[in-house]
Amino acid sequence: MSLASQIKPISYLKANAAEVLEKLAQTHEPMIITQNGEAKAVIQDIFSYEKTQETLALLKILALGQKDVEAGRTTPIEEVVARLKAKYKSP
Repeated sequence: MSLASQIKPISYLKANAAEVLEKLAQTHEPMIITQNGEAKAVIQDIFSYEKTQETLALLKILALGQKDVEAGRTTPIEEVVARLKAKYKSP
């Protein structure tokens, strides 16, 4: 993905909104929108946005888990397995 080809002025977005949305949906590449020569926004299709949000959520879970490990908030695997076996033991 070459970001240089995905940089467009806001006037381009205004004049070609439908075409821009179609291209975003096809390529799944973000587009940078500039105003007065400065990058002001990034737009992307909904599929890519949702994937990004899912990825961020997973990374947050991993970071929280790493903090728990570093703080010593862990349970030995044997204890976890014993608890699961007891919980799901057939009557």
